[in-house]
Amino acid sequence: MKNSKNLAEKDLSYIWHPFTQMGIYAQQEPIIIEKGKGSYIFDTYGNRYLDGYASLWVNAHGHNNKQLNKAIKKQLKYISHSTLLGSSNVPSIKLAEKLVSITPDSLKKVFYSDTGSASVEIAIKIAYQYWKNIDKEKYAQKNKFLTLHNGYHGDTLGAVSVGGIDSFHKIFKDLIFENIQIESPSLYKSDYDNEQEMMDSILQQIESILLQRSNEIAGFVIEPLIQGATGLFVHPHGFLKSVETLCRKYNVLLICDEVAVGFGRTGEMFACNHENVQPDIMCLGKAITGGYLPLAATLTSPKIYEAFLSNQHADKTFFHGHTYTGNQLVCSVALENIKLFERNKLIPHIKKTSAILKNNLERLLTHKNVGDVRGRGLMFGVELVKDKVTKQPLDIKEVEKIVSDCKNEGLMIRNLENVITFVPILSMSKKEIRKMVRIFENVLINTLTE
Repeated sequence: MKNSKNLAEKDLSYIWHPFTQMGIYAQQEPIIIEKGKGSYIFDTYGNRYLDGYASLWVNAHGHNNKQLNKAIKKQLKYISHSTLLGSSNVPSIKLAEKLVSITPDSLKKVFYSDTGSASVEIAIKIAYQYWKNIDKEKYAQKNKFLTLHNGYHGDTLGAVSVGGIDSFHKIFKDLIFENIQIESPSLYKSDYDNEQEMMDSILQQIESILLQRSNEIAGFVIEPLIQGATGLFVHPHGFLKSVETLCRKYNVLLICDEVAVGFGRTGEMFACNHENVQPDIMCLGKAITGGYLPLAATLTSPKIYEAFLSNQHADKTFFHGHTYTGNQLVCSVALENIKLFERNKLIPHIKKTSAILKNNLERLLTHKNVGDVRGRGLMFGVELVKDKVTKQPLDIKEVEKIVSDCKNEGLMIRNLENVITFVPILSMSKKEIRKMVRIFENVLINTLTE
């Protein structure tokens, strides 16, 4: 316990935490995680927490997984790192082959990076340069991207440029390039009467813009099916397929950001699979290593890749990369992660636990402060409101108290403003899923008395 206090003091002294107002964070002793096992993480005091946010949406098979541990140890016997610049390595080749085999058929080439933000940054640069490599004069104006309002695609400047969350991005407006934002297809936050009316209207908006400005638009960047950091807003069925059709019609690249929604999170291996969508470029990250090590990948179609080929030095070359691109350790654990999906039949398991999560959360809609419950797979949000009719968000202090009280009761979850997110470890058992919702329900009732 004495060591815990000392670590807490050092944490506050030295670490600047991401997405955190440190002035508030420093007002109480931080939780310091020491170890993990299965669906649980443990702090330095020995307190146990059900990992209801999969350590930020990444953990697939539970903490301290024997097979993933073994994959890393096995690779360490050979080599931990060598560069992919000018040479290759065994795990990166095997993983690339596997990624191509499990992603949509349109994708045949893999470019590695280390974070989801980087995978989107790479996608943007590839899309921009693609048109220039084909015909610099003809496509000189193709330098803008279509995006959805309240989109989130990462924190590097390029990724921020195609984002649309004011609270995150407006401070950087003088540093980023222009994007063309489309109304987000979220019925709960709209004035439409039904999803079909909303979808028809937004698709009409998209086509109108493409009709007038497709010569300026390099690509459409979209999170398929669910907008994650926006508040887990689920798009209507058929919206993504219609976007794909419009991109093909108006010669615009379709860039699907599956960093958050990929690897089983929505109940299919990839969200694009729900509507048989074939992207030109796909971004992957988060759960690609099962929540073990940082890795991301940007996959492209052969058409995209071939536009970068040349027999002349520096002609059409994609000048991007980082020191640890295709690192052997991360590729080894990612490969084992995918094998475990297949070996443990994780997708069928997710479909079963998703139904339990959905049913248990939807029971909370009778509570006076629960405005909406939405999601797919193991990715759900509960929107807390002051009033169901006006949909006015619940005060952030009350929301944060609920999150804090859940931690005190042994459940680690996070909120996106007034939306409580339930994005648990993918292998979490049915019993644990029920326990997660039960803890939240008890805290909700105790905090916001009926």
